[in-house]
Amino acid sequence: MSTVRGARERARIEVTAAIKDEARRRLAEEGAAKLSLRAVARELGMVSSALYRYFPSRDDLLTALIIDAYDSVGAAAEAAGAAALAAGEPPRARWAAVCGAFRAWALAHPHEYALIYGSPVPGYSAPQDTIGPASRVANVLIGVVRSAHEGRGLALPPLPAELRAEAERMTADFALELPPEVTAALVAAWAQVVGLVSFELFGQFNRVVEGRDAFFAHSAGQLAHAVGLPVL
Repeated sequence: MSTVRGARERARIEVTAAIKDEARRRLAEEGAAKLSLRAVARELGMVSSALYRYFPSRDDLLTALIIDAYDSVGAAAEAAGAAALAAGEPPRARWAAVCGAFRAWALAHPHEYALIYGSPVPGYSAPQDTIGPASRVANVLIGVVRSAHEGRGLALPPLPAELRAEAERMTADFALELPPEVTAALVAAWAQVVGLVSFELFGQFNRVVEGRDAFFAHSAGQLAHAVGLPVL
């Protein structure tokens, strides 16, 4: 009985992977808004009712693709951060490594990047299941800043009085033990990292920025300074 169950589970894993692969191919060709379970089933030679046993709706399939994408870029960022830490790199170099890994993943997976950081898909509302995976890259950057704070310390960025309560709330929500000044700067820095990558990937840098590797590295360094990371 266990052998049969194991074979069924393996078959289910293989079919699920094939469905996701076809869905990603269609994302690349048509975009997320046009993703259709019927079209995916047709390309795989399945009847729609069979595919629904794996993904009951288009939104369920989209959620699976979104979580996979967040986990993939998160794993890339975590690996880069861990490698820099193991090499004894200082906080700014670790920050740069994580930001660089995020950009490299985006350039290698443009359609998956567009799915998670591009325009919202009409009619789709992301469930709670996506929150944890979506936080992975930001959590690596928070970890870099937190370790610097616990070590040599941080140069506190300015924080307007009218923003302090909001910064304190954000700190309590996801950046415990960091000064509120740093939390506010971190949120802004992460938004700017995503903006830099999006501008490059979606064509806004065309005929504006030519030396993009150097430009991104410099910008990431400026953002490290903005969050208060020490120079060495």
